[in-house]
Amino acid sequence: MNYDLIVIGSGPGGYVAAIRASQLGLKTAIVERESLGGICLNWGCIPTKALLKSAQVFEYIKHASDYGINVKDAAHDFDAVVKRSRGVADGMSKGIAFLMKKNKIDVLMGSGKLASAGKVEVTDAAGAKKTYEAKSIILATGARSRELPNVKVDNKKILGYRDAMVMDKQPKSMIVMGSGAIGCEFAYFYNVMGTKVTIVEFLPTILPIEDEDVSKEVAKSFKKSGIEIMTDSAVESVDTSGAGCKVKVKTKTGVIELEADVVLSAVGIQTNLENLGLETVGVKHDKGKVLVDDFYATNIKGVYAIGDIVKGPALAHVASAEGIICVEKIAGHHPEALNYNNIPGCTYCSPEVASVGYTEKAAKEAGYQIKVGKFPFSASGKASAAGVKEGFVKVIFDAKYGEFLGAHMVGANVTELIAEVVVARKLETTGMEIIKSVHPHPTMSEAIMEAAAQAYGECIHL
Repeated sequence: MNYDLIVIGSGPGGYVAAIRASQLGLKTAIVERESLGGICLNWGCIPTKALLKSAQVFEYIKHASDYGINVKDAAHDFDAVVKRSRGVADGMSKGIAFLMKKNKIDVLMGSGKLASAGKVEVTDAAGAKKTYEAKSIILATGARSRELPNVKVDNKKILGYRDAMVMDKQPKSMIVMGSGAIGCEFAYFYNVMGTKVTIVEFLPTILPIEDEDVSKEVAKSFKKSGIEIMTDSAVESVDTSGAGCKVKVKTKTGVIELEADVVLSAVGIQTNLENLGLETVGVKHDKGKVLVDDFYATNIKGVYAIGDIVKGPALAHVASAEGIICVEKIAGHHPEALNYNNIPGCTYCSPEVASVGYTEKAAKEAGYQIKVGKFPFSASGKASAAGVKEGFVKVIFDAKYGEFLGAHMVGANVTELIAEVVVARKLETTGMEIIKSVHPHPTMSEAIMEAAAQAYGECIHL
């Protein structure tokens, strides 16, 4: 069969690209080797948030007396928590199947690869191969857990994130290697569930890509909740020959040995470029990333790439935005190139973390003279009423023109607040315009206005 577009991979980049292509009148097919929705819907964004919600509910119940509510003998059912998470993921995947049908997109189940210019070979589960032709092909194959050469995942005692989501039995103790979003989210979840958690991070701070103030605040909260944090440290080896794991960790002061039931490897991701036919067709790639232009065209006419396999943040919403831009360009529209400095990042542990734009350090390094404002949720009426006074909103402006350079938040529901800043920066809103925009009271969102006011010496509630 001939198509205008074939998309290989049905994650949040691939399926969004396919739907937008169909909306624009392109005859479209999508290739998926496992489950519609890709990693995000089935093993990433969605089911992890379901697990975290269960942890947050359990945490609320444990602190119910703080709200004048008495709850006796509260306990969690680990199996039921996992089952709920899988149910949420399954429901979302079925939703993608509905969207494919609604938009008249052909779903080709199997492993797709470039056979030649304009041709995709799909191998189904039984090994049967079939070739399809398309004017345009988008590669959206995503990524998987990265493994360290000295700590190989065995899916039993040394776990990847998939294993951590569907464990048959809750471990009594866990060592988490890496403290990015995945590591911190799982550390929070298992700690609340009652597992003794230790985080081992190679860099000086946890959540190392975040503003330093945010990293410090999350570390303080984690330590208060009983999570042990070891920064400037690295796992050298894991001995799984016994009942649990004996883990050798190199620290500033020497090598120490820790013991835990399991080790979770959360040290980043590795792109899925194998067996894609890149060499067959001649698609250029470097250091695990396909090389593309501002509209995701590769060096081969008619072949495009989006999502985790191209340069940029490996985030679901980035892949979706890239997919839409790519397809609109293919369809002859004139989309605007994506501004990668206005991409929000979110971590859904508790307290939540959300950020966009320059950190304070990066703004200074870029040569800006800056104004910085910070408003703690301890001074927020809504946060006090809700019993969630941890954290703050920090905003950064260019002192000369008032340009909104960045925002960094830690606290309850800040992942819902960050979009205001993304839109403000897109519209080139200044600090004073934020201050003069009336925010509803009492809300957590007032903290953005108050932080902006604090940067300009006009904060009322500090």
